[in-house]
Amino acid sequence: MEWMGWIAALLTTISFVPQAIKVIRSRSTEAISLWMYILFILGIAAWLAYGIHLNDMPMMIANVITLSLAIVILTVKVRNND
Repeated sequence: MEWMGWIAALLTTISFVPQAIKVIRSRSTEAISLWMYILFILGIAAWLAYGIHLNDMPMMIANVITLSLAIVILTVKVRNND
């Protein structure tokens, strides 16, 4: 059943890539909620910790990548002070 974890990890992680690319290219974050991203990052960090606890490689890899992308978006948001 690990294949299902890999599919879920791939789909949820890939879904974040277009938003990250758009924010990086445009530097526009006005339509993005600061609190949503703060809470989202905390949630992803918790999922990562849980994946580490379970030694679940798909969960760990997906959450490291998603967390990295979300942190980039949040950093641009905070720097823009939108």
